Amino acid sequence: MIIYGKNPIKEAIKAQRKIYQLYLDEKIKDHLFIMFLQKHNIAYQLVDKKFLYDLTKQKNHQGVAANVCDYTFYDLDTYLDSAKFQKFLILDAINDPHNLGAILRTVEACALDGVIMSKKHQVPLNSTVAKISCGALEYTKVFLVTNLHQTILKLKKNQVLIVGTDSNSSQSFHQIPKNSSLAIIVGNEGIGIRHLLKQQCDLLVKIPMYGKINSLNVSVAAALMIYSTFIFGDN
Repeated sequence: MIIYGKNPIKEAIKAQRKIYQLYLDEKIKDHLFIMFLQKHNIAYQLVDKKFLYDLTKQKNHQGVAANVCDYTFYDLDTYLDSAKFQKFLILDAINDPHNLGAILRTVEACALDGVIMSKKHQVPLNSTVAKISCGALEYTKVFLVTNLHQTILKLKKNQVLIVGTDSNSSQSFHQIPKNSSLAIIVGNEGIGIRHLLKQQCDLLVKIPMYGKINSLNVSVAAALMIYSTFIFGDN
């Protein structure tokens, strides 16, 4: 897996992700970053900007890229047996890597137990996701599952409250309970949460809109829903 950008690479190193090869712009002037690499005994190869662009297909690589080991996904069944009080975010077919990266950053900032996403119809964990997450990918548990519907049924059997969004709901998002194990579903950028999954929700809430626009970017909506479980609710 190729990652790029100073923060994602620094966090990958601090999280002890295996670094196969690290490339630096031969004209880089960030001496603090070089000192960081030296402190962690990370070898690097000096290359030109064209090499970095060809490797990353991005102009905002900040003069650094690395070939690292692939992300290791977590097993949901094992995790459900390991903890009593849990909070998850379920992603229903997120297509934009920028949205996924931003969502991972919020999930890590709020110390949720992790993100559940499907192996199909979902943007993979790639270099853009890693860059936009600003290193949060290194500290976020991602559970990759075969079937979201079956996974939701499994969560419900484990007393996990399933929460979704519906603009027609009479309940606001700040009514999401704080003191329950829960999983919040956020839907696809175009069609939202699929009907089959929405049918399994124990609670449907809406994010009120007061202007002329009737929807939010999915990463913003996810952030509001996640933070609502901390700053509102029954505590």
